[in-house]
Amino acid sequence: MTAEARPDDRIPWYHTITAMIVAGCLVAIVNFGIRSTFGFFTVPVSEAHGWPREIFSFAMAMQNLIWGLATPIAGMLADRYGSARVLMTGAVIYCLGMLMMAYTSSASMFNLGGGVLVGIGIAFSSFSIVMAALGRIVPPERRSWAFGIATASGSLGQFIFAPLGAMLVSAYGWQQALVILAVLSLLIILFAAPLLKQNTSGSRPSAGEADLTMKAAIGLAFGHRSYILLVSGFFVCGFQLAFITVHMPAYLAEHGISKEFAGIAMGLIGLFNVVGSYVAGIIGGRGEKHVPLAFIYLIRAAITAGFVLLPVSNTTTLLFTCSMGLLWLSTVPLTMGLVTVMFGTRYMATLYGFVFVSHQLGSFLGVWLAGRLYDQFGSYDIVWWLSVGLGVFAFIVNLPIREQRAPRFAAA
Repeated sequence: MTAEARPDDRIPWYHTITAMIVAGCLVAIVNFGIRSTFGFFTVPVSEAHGWPREIFSFAMAMQNLIWGLATPIAGMLADRYGSARVLMTGAVIYCLGMLMMAYTSSASMFNLGGGVLVGIGIAFSSFSIVMAALGRIVPPERRSWAFGIATASGSLGQFIFAPLGAMLVSAYGWQQALVILAVLSLLIILFAAPLLKQNTSGSRPSAGEADLTMKAAIGLAFGHRSYILLVSGFFVCGFQLAFITVHMPAYLAEHGISKEFAGIAMGLIGLFNVVGSYVAGIIGGRGEKHVPLAFIYLIRAAITAGFVLLPVSNTTTLLFTCSMGLLWLSTVPLTMGLVTVMFGTRYMATLYGFVFVSHQLGSFLGVWLAGRLYDQFGSYDIVWWLSVGLGVFAFIVNLPIREQRAPRFAAA
């Protein structure tokens, strides 16, 4: 039998679409999973160095801000040179940043390692770069599902790594725990290897898309009303998630919840969001995306208000983390889906990257403001209620979004 009769023989198994989807999911598990452990270092790092809690909070806030600012740059590089190289570079920077967190005793150097380097590393190895890769290899009718799968994988990473992080801190101390997590981050290099197959697939417009330069696409996107509304709403997502990720373990500890139970509770956010993100991806593929996106924010606000009003106990903690977990990253496949509907796939990573900047500006404010207000008032109550109000705001701004291809982004 000739080679032409058996074309599959020329494609190694690790370059098949299935293998690339699995590889992307494994990258998302490691990237997001490790990041989800940083809340367990707030108290031990602060106590070991004799720092007020605001110093650690500022480093984590800076991390979120740099993550956001670096994401469009990572997206541009991925759109031009392919996702795999960007992911591998990010893994190395991620590792170096955590090693610096472990071995520095200076607040400024801790900010450089935990804030700047880890932020860049997360951005370059994040699931947004993975989703851009998957968006180009999956047919349009399956894209929203693929985005849901990638996002769910990040959540699975939180379920795996959150209790692992708490266990490592308890068993080996915070410093050795950071070293172990730094080494584990290098697994991203191995997992990203199959994605080398589509290194330059983003260099040409897909069928039905206008042939625009990257600069023109960015300028036109920021002149599109629905894109601005989407950017504004995603700010709230970042504020809510980053505040909970970094400050929830400390909040639970001061209400008598054990570190081990807090680790389980934070892990359950990731487990339940596996379901939530997957379902959101399916919903986004079957109908409108902006309406379920708006209601996710409104339901988050209601759940948060209920948690603050009720006494903190093991039961209320589990109810909060499980219900919030269903909504945790379910905004992401819907948001990425809206970006592709409006602008296509050619500059998907770049334009989603700018949406994500807004998300991370919210993350910076949520993490830093919580630490600042806690040091001033000894309580997180103001930030909890601010999170509720912002959830209502995001509900309002997402409702008017129009789901159609933006002018000049469709082929003539």
